Amino acid sequence: MFGFLTRKKREIKSPVDGQVVAIESINDEVFSQKLAGDGVAIIPMSDIFTAPIDGVITKIFSTNHAYSVKSAKDLEVMVHIGLDTVALKGEGFERLANEGDSVKAGDPIIRADLSYIKEHAKDSVTPVVISDESDVRQIDKRLKIVKSQDIIMEVQ
Repeated sequence: MFGFLTRKKREIKSPVDGQVVAIESINDEVFSQKLAGDGVAIIPMSDIFTAPIDGVITKIFSTNHAYSVKSAKDLEVMVHIGLDTVALKGEGFERLANEGDSVKAGDPIIRADLSYIKEHAKDSVTPVVISDESDVRQIDKRLKIVKSQDIIMEVQ
């Protein structure tokens, strides 16, 4: 009856081709214990990392290993390419977009050299987390093999 009061599910799309796994299963305490936010992780199989939602790029780390996109309403999603990749000091990463850019889901943000990352970092697994969960009641996660832009989470 009061359908206009119920909030629409918000879709988060995969920023990269790969295998989606439970965030709790990865070998990094900050992410596996959801200290940076809840979400999933992706074992990447391609080198272009894209916007997971429509919005504005609010942060790209100077080392290009992580970025955040915030929707016009209230959802902020962080993509962290690999584990302990900040130690690479930008090696293996190429910025394709900039902070403040408006993006649509699927727009390229970072190109990563996965071979380099696999050789020099702890792991290439890529956490995709909702960094602001203040308005999140439930997250439906899809653990499967995905192509970039397949839905990996629905947020209520």
